[in-house]
Amino acid sequence: MKNNNPKQSFGQVRSVYGQIVEVVWAEGSPPNVKEILTLEEDTTVTMEVLYPLKEYLICINLSEACQIKRNSKVISLNKEMTVPVGPEVLGRVLNIFGAAQDDKGELKAKLTRSIYEKHRPIARVSGTKAIVETGIKAIDFLTPFVRGGKIGFLGGAGVGKTILLTEIIHNITVDHPGVTVFAGVGERIREGQELYTRLLDTKVLDRTVLMMGQMNENPVVRLKVGLAAATLAQYFRDEQKKDVLFFLDNMFRYVQAGNEVGTLLGGLPSEQGYQATLYSDIALLEDKLISTDDASITSVQTIFLPADDVGDAGVIAIMSFMDSTVVLSRSVAQLGLYPPVDMTLTATSTLARGLMTKEHKDVLTEFQKLFEQYNKLSHIVAIVGESELSAQDQMFFHRVKKVINYLTQPFYSVEGQTGRPGVYVPINKTVVDIGRIISGETDKLPDEKLLYIGSLDDAKS
Repeated sequence: MKNNNPKQSFGQVRSVYGQIVEVVWAEGSPPNVKEILTLEEDTTVTMEVLYPLKEYLICINLSEACQIKRNSKVISLNKEMTVPVGPEVLGRVLNIFGAAQDDKGELKAKLTRSIYEKHRPIARVSGTKAIVETGIKAIDFLTPFVRGGKIGFLGGAGVGKTILLTEIIHNITVDHPGVTVFAGVGERIREGQELYTRLLDTKVLDRTVLMMGQMNENPVVRLKVGLAAATLAQYFRDEQKKDVLFFLDNMFRYVQAGNEVGTLLGGLPSEQGYQATLYSDIALLEDKLISTDDASITSVQTIFLPADDVGDAGVIAIMSFMDSTVVLSRSVAQLGLYPPVDMTLTATSTLARGLMTKEHKDVLTEFQKLFEQYNKLSHIVAIVGESELSAQDQMFFHRVKKVINYLTQPFYSVEGQTGRPGVYVPINKTVVDIGRIISGETDKLPDEKLLYIGSLDDAKS
């Protein structure tokens, strides 16, 4: 980073505590809020002005705290934080500063955009709505993706959120005509490496850009990386007129990073200890991910559940921005059913239901009625056994059990671990198969026969 005229405007570090830096401006006009500062002696240091006080500026440090010391000379770059944009970023892995992380050499992008780029006027928010097929039976049947919508995968640690996200990326980016943007926010570095390898193997990396700010980064970087990735998505939507698939793993870590930054600043906490700016922090990111008349942004986000608590204040705040939610249950995972979708909590949007075919809506409605009855019967079976049910109740019980087993699926992304080849099942085939199960066509088959198959034809082979 270079400063064109550092002699005209400069300051001095007053104190450093954690990621917060106090700067006294000594000469020239003080910088504006969100303006980027660096050190005259070390231009790899990046600080952002948060707000001015009477005697000094409060800045937040995006670099290592050990790089800054008291009385260091500070200069302004006279700009907000930017990221490189353009076709040159496709196929690359970037960090929050726009530097390449993939050992492919320096990124040679010609354009940059501020990560605080203004949102589109509300009159321009539009886009053609349509179902986006994922090939994953449980998702396509229960909570279909809507082009230009937002869907959240909720679950505690180790229930398979990232695996499900990776599978969706694998299944829909191959035939997707636009571009894919992935934001790694506060998750494991290993998962980023595995995703990169998967995209490379499936030959879709050249239409994908990955922006990483993983768990080893300081909270400021983890907070900003989501905004930076969303800015890339905005560029491809507005300037390239391309439909964008936007994946974020993990949205709760974004909220958590904001909470950590708020604590560093000494802000008063709100509900359950979260920052008072919780909703505005989330809105700053989510409001970028909208569709326009020109192109769409379809967003898929994982959401960690602390202590498996769906009622956590941070989780509820995130869910308020989602169109559809899929809850991954630990109790379902313990039964060996993957993806472990909790069908009692998973919810789809009214918009998605409006885009379903009549057959899909009819089959889904019938299944939901039977599933409610199945839950009641399950309590009886757990206490007195299945033999105490009437013949009709036993029939309904096993039909729903068969549908639950049918909605399990071998994934491409874990073939090496499971030994089962991955499958892709078209949404129409899924609907027809479940209709056949509900109608009783598979009553003579054992329930276990429908576990981890593709279409229903595989169960009879």
